[in-house]
Amino acid sequence: GSAKQGRDRKNQAILPLKGKILNVEKARFDKLLGSQEIATLITALGTGIGKDDFSVEKLRYHRIIIMTDADVDGAHIRTLLLTFFYRQMTELVERGHIYIAQPPLYKVKQGRDERYLKDELELDEYLLQSALKGAELLTKEGGETIKDEALTAIAKQMVLTEAVIRRIAGLYDESVLRAIQDVGDINLSDEQNANRIAEQLRPILGAVGSEVIVVLDNETNTYRLEVNKYVHGNLQSCVIDAEFLGSGDYRQINRTSAMVNQLLG
Repeated sequence: GSAKQGRDRKNQAILPLKGKILNVEKARFDKLLGSQEIATLITALGTGIGKDDFSVEKLRYHRIIIMTDADVDGAHIRTLLLTFFYRQMTELVERGHIYIAQPPLYKVKQGRDERYLKDELELDEYLLQSALKGAELLTKEGGETIKDEALTAIAKQMVLTEAVIRRIAGLYDESVLRAIQDVGDINLSDEQNANRIAEQLRPILGAVGSEVIVVLDNETNTYRLEVNKYVHGNLQSCVIDAEFLGSGDYRQINRTSAMVNQLLG
């Protein structure tokens, strides 16, 4: 398809592999050689296979690019091919002959302009740039006007934080993550600080039916917050402890929170 149309016939060739690719981790060597797909691949490369027959000097193409679909099946096929090269033609990997094409997940069109975007992160980046074109942010009346690169930097941080919240919302209640973002820097180093943070969170989380409790872990002598609420009659508990506060996810949330609080004064 598009790969054949995009190649340079002088020095590039496309080898479509049809059918199932063997898992070389499980297959015997004789079965490996009996696979039509593997045999076709070996012939195309020209190197031979096996300790006695393999010769990297006979390689017909300097770059071997694995091109698979941008889905789970494509990722599986890519893994099987990489495993084959690593186990049976290790020298090709070590010499840097193996490449992985990264297929785009999205195609966007604006007027006559068309472009392909690798993943959701690139899509967010593109949409952000489009949305902020010519935009200005007035932080408060009579305050500083933020635009161009400064505004883009702020927006990127907020997009990253939203991505973090979406990703970990299955582990932590989203309402708790939003409340943490509103409160800002959390310090649970002692009882006084833990109670202070709990008091800040209670009005926010109480509005959605949650209870915030300060708990002392006697084994580690550290404090944590437990946020409890009933959902359809079942108790759900979300724990904010030193492990969470030391994570990169929390640091990203806190970084954005501090930035917003500074802007709003």
